[in-house]
Amino acid sequence: MDFEEVFNLYSKSVFKYCLSLCGSQATAEDITSETFLKAIKTGDSFEGKCSVKVWLCQIAKNTYYDYLRKHKRITELPADMPSESDFEIELLDKAEALKIHKLLHRLNEPYKEVFSLRVFSELSYAEVGEIFEKSESWARVTYHRAKSKIKELCQDE
Repeated sequence: MDFEEVFNLYSKSVFKYCLSLCGSQATAEDITSETFLKAIKTGDSFEGKCSVKVWLCQIAKNTYYDYLRKHKRITELPADMPSESDFEIELLDKAEALKIHKLLHRLNEPYKEVFSLRVFSELSYAEVGEIFEKSESWARVTYHRAKSKIKELCQDE
């Protein structure tokens, strides 16, 4: 595996995903760097059962959870708008994106992560399902529930 090529292809997506998890650019950069270091160290163990992008996002998620535990910002790993195209267009506006990031952090898992993987990391429903070892349908339902919860939070503000 050519890690320079992997980095060039996926670093932006992994960074966006990390940013959606933590909400801090500096922390997202650190987690992204750590993700690629771990990928280089464990690259031989990549079996190809999922796409490289999914594999990197799994590493990033675990790296983020390690970061939270290390900094004692997590006590447990929890369990549960406008139209989709309109919603994603809104995210292009940085002010709206920041607002969505803040609302996203109020969601429980897996809604927060599924939403982040779909919108910010631009993974397909099948890829999201792979990460959670669930079906594509589960990913679709969970994403739409997350979107509904964010919509409710938007209306409450």
